[in-house]
Parts: sequence; structure tokens; C-alpha cells
Amino acid sequence: MKKKNIGSSFDSWLHEEGMYEEVTAAAIKRVLARQVAEAMKERHLTKAAMARKMATSRAALDRLLDPAYEAITLSTLQKAAAAVGRQLRLELV
Repeated sequence: MKKKNIGSSFDSWLHEEGMYEEVTAAAIKRVLARQVAEAMKERHLTKAAMARKMATSRAALDRLLDPAYEAITLSTLQKAAAAVGRQLRLELV
């Protein structure tokens, strides 16, 4: 016998609390930071080399790689993707 869920889903709760967008944005940033770090590792890129390829500072790269820092521009994400030979793909669903 399957157990039925009692109450609302976590997403529903986040919506009810007015936190859905904030939590979702933080999760997306964490995923992007992890993907960039993994791509750097695959390409054996140090932070200094990655920053040079992006034409930015190490501090800016550190902010990009910091999962808790959410104020990253699309331009910075695009530069990071290009620096590791990837493309940034965004979509509204």
C-alpha cells in the first residue's frame, strides 16, 4: 500500500512563505558554481588562468565560484562558459 503525502509539497510551502524565487535562485547559483568548478578541473585550469581567460580578476572569479554569492551577471556567466569551452543556455519554462 502506498503512503499518501500529508500536507503540501515543499515547493507549495515555499510559495506560501513567499520564498520560492529566492530559494530557487540560490539553488541555480549553487549548481552553476559547481558546474564551472568542475569544468575548470576537467580542463586543468587554475583560478588565475581561468580569470585571465575571462578577462576578469581572481576576486570576481572567486565570487562566481562562491555558492552563497548570488549577485552574478549574465555577462560573467557567459565569459565563464566560454573560458571552459561551453555555452550558457537559459530558458524560461
